[in-house]
Amino acid sequence: MKVTGYRSLTTKHDWGRRTGDVNGVMAEDRTDVHVLILETDEGLEGVGIGPHGDVGRVFGAVEGEDPRAVPALYDRMLARAFKTGHNGATFGAIGAIDMALWDLKAKAAGEPLWRTIGGRDRFVPGYASGLDIALDDDALVALYERFTERGFRAAKLKGGRDLDHDLRRLEAVRDVLRRNTARPALMLDANEAWHRSQAVRCIAALEQRVDLTWIEEPVRRWDAAGLAAVRRGVRAAVATGENLTGLEQYRPLLDADAVDIVQVGNVWGITHFLRVAAVAHSRDLPVSPVAHHGNPLAHAAVAVPNHLTFEVQDLVAPIGLHIDQEFQDGGIVLGDRPGLGIRVDEAGIQAARAADGPAAVHGPHVRPARAGLRLGPDGGREEA
Repeated sequence: MKVTGYRSLTTKHDWGRRTGDVNGVMAEDRTDVHVLILETDEGLEGVGIGPHGDVGRVFGAVEGEDPRAVPALYDRMLARAFKTGHNGATFGAIGAIDMALWDLKAKAAGEPLWRTIGGRDRFVPGYASGLDIALDDDALVALYERFTERGFRAAKLKGGRDLDHDLRRLEAVRDVLRRNTARPALMLDANEAWHRSQAVRCIAALEQRVDLTWIEEPVRRWDAAGLAAVRRGVRAAVATGENLTGLEQYRPLLDADAVDIVQVGNVWGITHFLRVAAVAHSRDLPVSPVAHHGNPLAHAAVAVPNHLTFEVQDLVAPIGLHIDQEFQDGGIVLGDRPGLGIRVDEAGIQAARAADGPAAVHGPHVRPARAGLRLGPDGGREEA
């Protein structure tokens, strides 16, 4: 079997709500979902999920190759971008191809990927995470009630701008989750909004009323000294890593003893996750994937010894993607469909795209002008 080509599709995820974080909010309820389909000479096709605008730059590393040699082809793609670097969009393309290669490998074996990788149990423990900063209090409670109905006992909220706002919302979600457990796990994601001393002050103030399990990205992702300072100054664990593009970027954080929960972004691929999990395991640290559409890393999470919990952002699939998984007992239950369990309805996607206008290009992926430069915990006057 040889890789012969690829197709790129863009569909939509209909959240039924506005999504975002401290850096901004998406303009619409629907957001783009990018799908890569790898073609082979035997007619078998592999599916990868995630932005892959640089796919043409690295596809030559896998073209004509047997897709079952996934780790070797992953390294071949990294080598293809050796001089110019594999950060950002290029690493995203490598991740999407990597997912599709793993999907092909498992499909060729006629089994779900979680079996191919070596998982024993199809259940992936998780936590609810609604990308919820745009919701008012009533909508927030209603959202987490839906997660609670699926057995979730842990949740992560977006915050970092207004301390009183964060506290009120954390307490509200804690009360909802108490229907399933007396001691819910609560996390807060500041999305790199604070400087280190501000982070310690704000987290310490929250901890007077709320037992935080972890604080996520309290300062910039590469600030090893800052993350270590926050870790020393608060009770909550420090989680980070979703935006690190390459195994080598974790080294300074690990060497500085700056992280308690090692996170990995789904969009960077399965091989990357497996390698980061192994490095974290060598430091006796747990690993936790940050979610993306279809939750592809869930198949790998069941095969590593140090997986802690998996982020679940929504309970429905993007338009045109039929995914063999369920959300029960506070986690993901993987199915038996071969590969990643993702069936792509290309006709349905094309019809949905034709009826939908282009998405606005702004929101949580644009860093605000005064991020990390606010004096008080309430944020003060916001600047455009």
